[in-house]
Amino acid sequence: MLAERRHQLILRALRSGGPAAVTDLSEQLGVSPATIRRDLVKLEEDGLLTRVHGGARAEEGDQPFAEVAEVRVAEKDAIAARAAALIADGQSVLLDIGTTAYRLARQLHGRRLTVITSNLVVYEELADDEGIELVLLGGMVRREYRSLVGFLTEDNLRQLHADWLFLGTSGVRPGGQVMDTTVVEVPVKRAMIKASERTVLLADTSKFPGTGMAKVCGPEDLDVVVTNAPVDVATRAAFEEAGVEVVVAGKAQT
Repeated sequence: MLAERRHQLILRALRSGGPAAVTDLSEQLGVSPATIRRDLVKLEEDGLLTRVHGGARAEEGDQPFAEVAEVRVAEKDAIAARAAALIADGQSVLLDIGTTAYRLARQLHGRRLTVITSNLVVYEELADDEGIELVLLGGMVRREYRSLVGFLTEDNLRQLHADWLFLGTSGVRPGGQVMDTTVVEVPVKRAMIKASERTVLLADTSKFPGTGMAKVCGPEDLDVVVTNAPVDVATRAAFEEAGVEVVVAGKAQT
């Protein structure tokens, strides 16, 4: 069994049944206790669980897509509209996992674009729009989060190049580091950054500082941040030092 799959099963077991012992997880997954201990160390480093004597307990992770999709819709739409204005017809666009990327997809109807995504809701939104060349990345389906992740997704991205990436986040630290709460999404996000000419972070005011223990990238990997409110002083200073443009929905700032 691949380590990535074991990590998913471990987290699922902890979130559904509470703290679990190494011996129990070993029996459930059919691997050695030593393998489970290594997995727990890695998952703790990524902020997804806390090791306790003889086992581990889960940390709070991402909410399912359906729950998050109903939160701050007006704010996400304002950010999406401003982000859509950055894109010129004929360009290629990578849309990340998450609800703000989905709101951006809704702004792209009628445009002549190539859209690349591992976001299943983005795919469903744009599937019938014949003006858009739609590329769906392969990978392992995360049903509750409506996304595709894993080494297949990353391999697909190594074969592609996009003019723009619109990146989501769970939180942004005062130093400008972009964070996420789910370890399996981080490698895909990093591969998206490498596959793109310019990276735009979509982050509503709740994402400063937001949540997340796994680092996706630093401010030096961003070109633009689109948000719906002024960014705090420390984070703005980090963005400015890295040459990142901060765009507030309705107006532009540098």
